[in-house]
Amino acid sequence: MKTVYIGSANPVKISCTQKGFEAVMAEAAGYQFVGIAAPSGVSAQPMSNEETLLGAENRANYLKRRFPEGDFYVGIEGGVQKNGSALEAFAWIVIIFGNTMGRSQTATFQLPPAISTLIGQGVELGHADDMVFKRNNSKQGNGAVGLLTNNVIDRVEYYRHAVILALIPILQSRIYSEDNG
Repeated sequence: MKTVYIGSANPVKISCTQKGFEAVMAEAAGYQFVGIAAPSGVSAQPMSNEETLLGAENRANYLKRRFPEGDFYVGIEGGVQKNGSALEAFAWIVIIFGNTMGRSQTATFQLPPAISTLIGQGVELGHADDMVFKRNNSKQGNGAVGLLTNNVIDRVEYYRHAVILALIPILQSRIYSEDNG
């Protein structure tokens, strides 16, 4: 049985990883998906595209070093970045399989001013969501994307597509290898 290590104990991140793998790999239904809290090595709330990607890479690399017996290592990191006057949210997914690393970013979406202001004051996105929407622990539920879309897109589905896209270099290794001629 193959093991997929996910750099988080958050059930949303474990579920989106499992659903993403199972969507493109029939055999993944027999895989073991293990969530492990992994350090990101970046700010609690990454504030740029580069910092967010680094956090996802750090999580996946930590798992590969810590659990060398695994088959796949997944790092997921959510972040925000200014785009003009707006603050946008997104996440990076990094998947390592052997010597292959796949990366993909979710879609971005604009955060409302009340949440952006709280983030600017040093509050993490998930906590800002809870404060504005009077919720508790929304980041282990539908998250900002679910709250803002009235649950048309929940956090699992939002990340699932990026998991699938991060698997492309693994699924298509023949054409992604350096020596494919």
